[in-house]
Amino acid sequence: MSTSNIMHNFRVALVLASGLALAGAATTASAQTSDTQAKNLAAYEPYIGAPVKSFHFWKLQKWELVGDTQLIVWPEINKAYLLDVDLPCDRLQWAKAVGLSSTANTVSVRFDTVDVGGQKCRITQIRPVDIKAYKQARNVK
Repeated sequence: MSTSNIMHNFRVALVLASGLALAGAATTASAQTSDTQAKNLAAYEPYIGAPVKSFHFWKLQKWELVGDTQLIVWPEINKAYLLDVDLPCDRLQWAKAVGLSSTANTVSVRFDTVDVGGQKCRITQIRPVDIKAYKQARNVK
């Protein structure tokens, strides 16, 4: 085997080893994130209402991932909704930004989607969050 072949094989082995190390780190980070998401969802649970069919939407103020298929969205500063989305929605776990589809400024169950990285995840349930009560209980302004 020539020196150039040995060097090529060494580079390939180094790249593969680096990829395995990164995959292990991503799995660990994901498990920690899931724990944090579950704790955050548990904090909101006392303030989550019964399912609704839709809500008015003009602009997404902020959002928070609280599970593999759940996120809380704020269409207004003091209005929030817990959204459940259909699987597969694998890009949601790593999203830095999301969008919502709407028709006539309304987001509806089973019709509209959470858009993340080119993937459209159908909304299967919408539940209002009493964000004022949540903030009051936590003394958050």
